[in-house]
Amino acid sequence: MRSSFGRAGARFTSLLPGRADLAEMRRNPRRDLLAGLTVAVVALPLALGFGVSSGLGAEAGLATAVIAGALAAIFGGSNLQVSGPTGAMTVVLVPIVAEYGPGGVLTVGLMAGVMLVTLAVLKAGKYMRYVPAPVVEGFTLGIACVIGLQQIPNALGVPKPAGDRVLVVTWHALQEFAQHPNWTASAFAVAVAAVMLIGARWRPTIPFSILAVIAATIVAQLAGLDAAKPIGDLPSGLPAPSLSFLDLGSLGTLLAPAVAVAALAALESLLSASVADGMTVGQKHDPDRELFGQGLANIAAPLFGGVPATGAIARTAVNVRTGASSRLASLVHTAVLAVIVFAAAPLVSRIPLAALAGVLLATAIRMVEVGSLKAMAKATRSDALILVLTAAATLALDLVYAVIIGLMVAGALALRAVAKQARLEEVPLDRGDHSAEEHALLAEHIVAYRIDGPLFFAAAHRFLLELAEVADVRVIILRMSRVTTIDATGALVLKDVVEKLNRRGIVVMTSGIRAGQRQVLDSVGALELLCREGREYATTPEAIQGARTYLECAGVMPPLPAQRSRPVSEETEETVG
Repeated sequence: MRSSFGRAGARFTSLLPGRADLAEMRRNPRRDLLAGLTVAVVALPLALGFGVSSGLGAEAGLATAVIAGALAAIFGGSNLQVSGPTGAMTVVLVPIVAEYGPGGVLTVGLMAGVMLVTLAVLKAGKYMRYVPAPVVEGFTLGIACVIGLQQIPNALGVPKPAGDRVLVVTWHALQEFAQHPNWTASAFAVAVAAVMLIGARWRPTIPFSILAVIAATIVAQLAGLDAAKPIGDLPSGLPAPSLSFLDLGSLGTLLAPAVAVAALAALESLLSASVADGMTVGQKHDPDRELFGQGLANIAAPLFGGVPATGAIARTAVNVRTGASSRLASLVHTAVLAVIVFAAAPLVSRIPLAALAGVLLATAIRMVEVGSLKAMAKATRSDALILVLTAAATLALDLVYAVIIGLMVAGALALRAVAKQARLEEVPLDRGDHSAEEHALLAEHIVAYRIDGPLFFAAAHRFLLELAEVADVRVIILRMSRVTTIDATGALVLKDVVEKLNRRGIVVMTSGIRAGQRQVLDSVGALELLCREGREYATTPEAIQGARTYLECAGVMPPLPAQRSRPVSEETEETVG
């Protein structure tokens, strides 16, 4: 018992920050300070925009960026990760807000945080690497489309229609705009998006998002444009932590949404950390610590009115490109945002919603990596199909269903590809010491088949049933040394085939059964059938000799002359290649 507690304590301790993290932060503070300031400038409009898009307001986005960003930076598993509200999470939160209200979103975030901490303790981070690239690219494309469509009401300056289906909401917003057009709001959104997209190509290091938002705010204030609806009043500071939103009676109904949020937070955060590793030399994140940090961040953020958070790929990329080398950069980013919350809330509240919509429209466009999509589409038809299905499901259903559908289709296609590798080939008999006449007689009554590849449920029926239809012979030799894996289904089908052949009077002999496969065969009774009367052999030449002896006993072949009835020579013994 004591050793169990000791292991648990050691496991928990390994998830906490250590001295190495502090040493990294002291190594190059000047570069980290500059990187953190740059990321804060980029993150401000995104935090405001995603907070508005989630349905909880701009203040929720800022609270998330400050609280969750700081905790994930301290306790997370990446030195370069920047966390906060993201577009992908917003896509999942919108239907939760519509069904359960703001309190439901905060409760879901808290539950998801507990789940993430549990996943970290269970060392589940390593399993996220098994998500196929087409699924990641597909839901990224789908998310970009959803984020863009979510901005249509604010970009057109019309009230957001009721509903949580983005395609339906967008259509109703377009109808409303056609009846009551707001060209001022549209101009702000288009101008901000254009400045960001063109500026990023011209000078990638300049934060055009914040410059465009500032310019739009100044123009709206100076011109007194009522059509450019502002964000509205923001609190001067963060609210006191509270659990008043928590409704214990609704925890059961919120479990499924919480699982969805936790799954997305884990996937997006680990993907973002992997991207950061790939952009640097010598950096490697700890996936379990990353889950732990994101879990603590999502437990704390709802207490201050924040929405669930994840690692943010775009902000993390900016962090890396501007020279960040430690967690200090991300901490500086949260500190700057905190100062803005406390000192500049009145100014921030005047930002036009249409300008934020333009920022998110540009962000959605920049999320689409055309080169990656082309490469994935050209790779294989299966990859292209998975990508398209995942993107379409994200747009039509929601992100969680999209990922599940993508994984299921990817798994089915992968099994199909693996099953195709399994082959059943008839191979010629080795001549050994037999004369031409004897070899011809052996070939007339003995046939040898080699099984290549996996003998499992997706492949077994296809070729073993072909084996059951083999033409009449006296002996079939199964060469099994090239069977890479076998499961219970494969063993059962093999047993069924052998029984059918035996009923037809055909003897089945085997060679090269691997030690690791004997347990599976034995568990279904197939091994006993194959080894009956000594019909299992180590090598194919021995199996051929055994078949020759069987045919002699059956009176089909004459006995070998005495001078030739010796063991098979070393030259003819093979390991069933």
